[in-house]
Amino acid sequence: MRGVFVDANDSLAVIFERLEQPGDPKVRINRDPDITSAQYPALLDGAEIAVVDHTALPTEIAKKCTGLKHVVFLGTGARSYMNPEELAELGIEVHLIKGYGDTAVAECAIALMWEGARGLASMDRGIRAGNWLRDDAMQLTGKTLGLIGYGGIAAEVARIALGSGMRVIAWNRSPKKHPKVEFVELDELLSESDVISIHLLLNDETRGMVSRACIEAMKLGVILVNTARGAIVDEEAMIEALKSGQIRHAGLDVFNIEPLPADHPLTKLPNVTLSAHSAFRTPEASENLIGAALEHCRRIAKGK
Repeated sequence: MRGVFVDANDSLAVIFERLEQPGDPKVRINRDPDITSAQYPALLDGAEIAVVDHTALPTEIAKKCTGLKHVVFLGTGARSYMNPEELAELGIEVHLIKGYGDTAVAECAIALMWEGARGLASMDRGIRAGNWLRDDAMQLTGKTLGLIGYGGIAAEVARIALGSGMRVIAWNRSPKKHPKVEFVELDELLSESDVISIHLLLNDETRGMVSRACIEAMKLGVILVNTARGAIVDEEAMIEALKSGQIRHAGLDVFNIEPLPADHPLTKLPNVTLSAHSAFRTPEASENLIGAALEHCRRIAKGK
């Protein structure tokens, strides 16, 4: 059984090679993170396994990938890059990797929250431009953090926030319990939270879930953090709320269009902190990620 890591950057390629073991299925590493979807058939060349970091695999392209039976997606958000149900109809199974970067993403969410409260990035930009701009910050100790969705990442965010003296409330689609976290209805979370952080997978149910109505129901001057997926939030409504002050600040690691165009409306707003979908990028998370991908390949090769 053969595989191809189709879009490896240098750092992931090095980790992949280091963690490979004797007897592993042969996986060729293509050191080019900028491939296009159209290159899949030639790159795979009949291989049964495709290890994919971030390159979209449209169903029409997958039909041309003769021999492809498994996609090992490096993360949980495969649905943003391919349609798992349509691929399943072609006999291609999509394998996800969960939990590898929970701490890394949580720390990024916390950093974006603190940035929104303190305005450090805007002050930095101002000082570099010769301006001495100071505004009153938001003190977060004693404030309420609302988590929309409660999986491994949200649990890590809760751990850090509780340690810094915040009250943590959460809403989840299925019942959950966690020490010191209050689980509430969504409307209560929206109205009570000083900071809201989104932690949902993107699917048909969650696409656009943080709607205009949800944003209007949020507490005036809320900080909104999104390290999940851009399409979960009504972007137009969020931008309007940022302009009006309904949202004090947005810390965003994910967007509807990635990379974010330089002329995008979000780049023009002073009360937004932009991060290049990099919340998961730490050496520790990458090690976990590639290790789990190799375990998938080993399991597939053994027919399990």
